[in-house]
Amino acid sequence: MNAPPRIVTIGETFSSTLTLSADSVKTFATLVNDLNPLHHDETYAAQSRFGGLIASGTQPTAHFMALLATHFSTYAQPLGLEFDIKLKRAAHAGDTLAMTWRVRDAYWKPSLNGDLTHLDGTVKNQRGEVAVVGTSTILVMPKPEASVDTL
Repeated sequence: MNAPPRIVTIGETFSSTLTLSADSVKTFATLVNDLNPLHHDETYAAQSRFGGLIASGTQPTAHFMALLATHFSTYAQPLGLEFDIKLKRAAHAGDTLAMTWRVRDAYWKPSLNGDLTHLDGTVKNQRGEVAVVGTSTILVMPKPEASVDTL
């Protein structure tokens, strides 16, 4: 039988927000080579079913996934292993997205020297509408002693 988690806490919840300006939507889509005019051409996007610029799906999902590394790296060494992301609603330029993850389960895996951690997450816009849902499995290991700040 596996020992209880040593690093993460089941039920641990954390969140962050992201505001999508029109410039960030265009710049991010360009950086990931997503040339869909819905992310670049305001006139084209205004005439679409979305009524304006929308973010490339890679933009909110990248920030959503990165939140895991940002959070756990404050006290441990995280490593993403698996993500299941579902895009439920377009994220529009001007939206503020609230991204939240919750640790559903975690157990110490001796062969990996860390907690195998399962999380559930959501991204909601400022109206409370779900834009993205996701699950993830990450490995959360103790920080190496050499990386501890000695100042």
